[in-house]
Amino acid sequence: MKAKNGTTLFDRVVEATPGGELLAHCLQCGSCGGSCPSGPDMDHTPRGIFALINAGLEDEVLSSNTPWYCVSCYACTARCPQQIPITDIMYTLKEMAIHAGRYDHPQAAKFSETFIGFVEQRGRSFEAGLATRYHLFHHPENVVKLGMMGVGMMRRNRLALRPASIKNTEQLQKILAEAKSIAAKGRRS
Repeated sequence: MKAKNGTTLFDRVVEATPGGELLAHCLQCGSCGGSCPSGPDMDHTPRGIFALINAGLEDEVLSSNTPWYCVSCYACTARCPQQIPITDIMYTLKEMAIHAGRYDHPQAAKFSETFIGFVEQRGRSFEAGLATRYHLFHHPENVVKLGMMGVGMMRRNRLALRPASIKNTEQLQKILAEAKSIAAKGRRS
């Protein structure tokens, strides 16, 4: 389906994303969805979103929760055999959804806020803390089930018990504060 200016959804996504032209090489292999820690919460895997983009189903793409559950870990991008900038495409889709007035995913926003909180505090995510904090506050009915899975992952050394921090977190926090200040000035202009 073409927009009024004659471009397809695919063309607009490719144009708005650095490296987006690689989307044309998607094999639909599923490595992205299999790599995604948020995959179970998404209504479409990244490859499903790419199929919808190719089909020109803009309403479905922009109303999907998939981009909002992306935690920017870049696991999908790192594992993509075609080197498609999947995480960057998710950012593009978020921006397109916002501009189209289609942002309506409060749970995904809360998940993102929880993730960002850990990154701002420690410089990296802490998966056990992210899942615990998010589900305790937003889906307490899942805590026991997810807790059992977490214990199994810890036994296999697949989930850290303690959060790790980067060196110089104070420097990171200063950088983030400056970035927020610049963003706020841009919104006021």
